[in-house]
Amino acid sequence: MVNYPCDLAGDGKTVVILVTGGPEVAKRCATPFFLATVLAAMDADVRIFLTMEGVRLAQRGVAENLVALEGGKKIIEFIRDAKHAGVRIYVCSPALPGFEIDPALDLIPEIDEVVGGGAFADLILSCDKVLSF
Repeated sequence: MVNYPCDLAGDGKTVVILVTGGPEVAKRCATPFFLATVLAAMDADVRIFLTMEGVRLAQRGVAENLVALEGGKKIIEFIRDAKHAGVRIYVCSPALPGFEIDPALDLIPEIDEVVGGGAFADLILSCDKVLSF
């Protein structure tokens, strides 16, 4: 068995991952979803909150055509891995108009909910850890 310095297994920890980077920093886009998948596999309750440029990862056609490294998996595959692990993904509603994203038409089906800043604040106040990408 591998001994991790911060073992989350069985502790019921909750983690919120804030994603502010989008396609303009493609090399950083896989890691939040990969880490969320790992944490969820360790029995953490993981939520991802996409805001600022990060909302573009929720836009149809973006994550499906984006890779972090040339020849690597598409970002949508990392998103789907996280979803299969039980991660919930939220999109910041105030950020959508700036990118002309219509939440009723333009979001990938992997998104659980479109929420405002108050919901994000509630997530932060109710979790054990907040990570930012």
